[in-house]
Amino acid sequence: MSERMSVAVVVCAASHEREGLLRACVRSLLDGERAPDEILVVVDQNPALEASVACWLPASVRLLRSEAGGISSSRNAGVAAAGSDVVAFVDDDAIAEPDWLVRLMQPFEASSEVLGAGGEVVPEWDGSRRWLPDELLWVVGCTYAGHRDDAGPIRNPIGCNMAFRRPELAAAGGFSTKFGKRGHTLNTCDETEVGLRLERAYGPGRIRFVPAARVWHRIPATRIGWRKLVARCASEGLSKARLRQSYGEVALGAEREYAWRLVTRAVPRLVARGAVRREPRSVLGAGAILLSLAVTGAAYAGATARARLGMAR
Repeated sequence: MSERMSVAVVVCAASHEREGLLRACVRSLLDGERAPDEILVVVDQNPALEASVACWLPASVRLLRSEAGGISSSRNAGVAAAGSDVVAFVDDDAIAEPDWLVRLMQPFEASSEVLGAGGEVVPEWDGSRRWLPDELLWVVGCTYAGHRDDAGPIRNPIGCNMAFRRPELAAAGGFSTKFGKRGHTLNTCDETEVGLRLERAYGPGRIRFVPAARVWHRIPATRIGWRKLVARCASEGLSKARLRQSYGEVALGAEREYAWRLVTRAVPRLVARGAVRREPRSVLGAGAILLSLAVTGAAYAGATARARLGMAR
């Protein structure tokens, strides 16, 4: 018989522009089939936003301040303040489905071996998605074509929809502030890094994908553009190079398989569809995939070469 565990949900916020979305996010958590034992909203270095949120936030929700800056520091502030068995994270621009927390907690309550879990992140387009193919939905923080789609082990969850056992996450040091979004810096992959660190400490197969634990992630039209794609892929390449330096080949196993599928399956399929159906969007999608691979690979190679030169001096 499974044991019911307590769970805290941390929502990190930094921008006035997303305050309305934050309000909807908190409401979706409060209205869910399973209400969190704790909800913590962490505001990242924005006193004006903090004051505004304090005016409408329900008394049952705790408002915290992150002084260090960056998503990793904000998440760590939530972990430090929480007292529940499990701490879950959802982005401020996401809406949790009513049964989200029920589904997300099932692996933890079914087995003490499970240390982390993540669910599906579905895009909610605020406008046209234009040429962005399903294979590149990771660029906007959503579950992409090629990601595992059935329940089972994963290396790491997507940051918009994830949970970890709080004692083990805290003992491992929380999220690394060397990774994760921080202002305009090209830092990502904080959830990948913490997944690899937990795997190193406790062994593989301890983080699970729960496809039924679903959140909807609002994607504004401003996040879809060629410059945005290049910047996101550059940050991915730089961060993956740093992960490779710290964790070796295990850090890139999923990426190599994914890239191979893109080149051998996704690109030919999109090109063929574009030619047969005369769909410019499909051809542009194939071009976006090739561009993403080129930029990510170049950034990775450049960062790796610089690191080797530094070690040689």
